[in-house]
Amino acid sequence: MDISESVRSAENSLRDLINYLLSKKLGANWIDSCGVSSERITQWKERQAIDDKKFGQSEPRLIYYADFYDLKTILNKCWDKGFSEIFGKLKEIELLLDLLNEIRNPSAHQRDLLPYQKHLAAGISGQIRTKITGYFSKMDTGESYYPRITSIQDSLGNTWSTSDRNTLVTGKILRPGDQLQFKIIGSDPMGEDIEYCVLPNVIPIDDRWNKSGDFDLTIEKHYVQKSMMFVLAVKSTREYHATAAPFIGKVDDFVQFIYEVLPPRK
Repeated sequence: MDISESVRSAENSLRDLINYLLSKKLGANWIDSCGVSSERITQWKERQAIDDKKFGQSEPRLIYYADFYDLKTILNKCWDKGFSEIFGKLKEIELLLDLLNEIRNPSAHQRDLLPYQKHLAAGISGQIRTKITGYFSKMDTGESYYPRITSIQDSLGNTWSTSDRNTLVTGKILRPGDQLQFKIIGSDPMGEDIEYCVLPNVIPIDDRWNKSGDFDLTIEKHYVQKSMMFVLAVKSTREYHATAAPFIGKVDDFVQFIYEVLPPRK
């Protein structure tokens, strides 16, 4: 994972955590009482509407249209809503976010980062992702040991994050010959390497394990069915694993994306 992806992954993990925790604590309309001004929220909605008009779809989670400094505001205003248990000290996470924001700016303007900035960005991003992954891992397993998938995107505009159900019915239609890309981002509480897999749930079984979470698949004729499932999984290189995924076997976390695959066009 390069530096820009690492920073973006940490930022989106934080967005997902905010969405998950505040939905639980404040309800479905948590954004109205998260401490951000109504003017800022209006700007988020305007950005979402632009995406919807431009691309025919938009990210349904409004927090994804917030600026980076909005996330810091939310943490500050809602610190007692569970964030203190994850990050420890408010001033520490605020300092890390300030440093990360300074590093993001040269990157955003296409300027090369200095070597020490790259190391700092990777370290801060990794620490934030590890704390968040550890929180969700403890919820499921009682210990901070197993890697987790933190987010998935496909090339058709579907997104998944840790606060979503583990099966995503995309509602998208594919045909043989179509290309389908996945980007899987995972995090290991112990900071070790992760392996990634995408498995089309058909026979013959064609499981694909990568050291990175980037996959490019061609839809085959034998994928044709009304409910075609892709299993996306991660696992550590350690001996023990958290669960088993369909047709794959022992893994640490997995998500299922479902599409409809129609017969070839005549």
